[in-house]
Amino acid sequence: MSEVIFNKIATLLSSKKGINKELISIEQSFEDLGLDSLDAVELISDLEDEFNVNLPNIELQQIKTIRQAVEGIEKSMQP
Repeated sequence: MSEVIFNKIATLLSSKKGINKELISIEQSFEDLGLDSLDAVELISDLEDEFNVNLPNIELQQIKTIRQAVEGIEKSMQP
């Protein structure tokens, strides 16, 4: 499932921010990709909608990398 989430993040970053999808890695921070905090919040919001999950605000504040976003979405999808 993490690959599906990562691919969705890469697709969103590519379409909404014009970042070349092939240059995006799971280890990158949002800052490395040139995203500011508002961009990151919008991305997470899009992911919550896409995967029908809701991340607690405390977790949202801690998500700084693509890996953390993937892990947060995965965790929220578990029963």
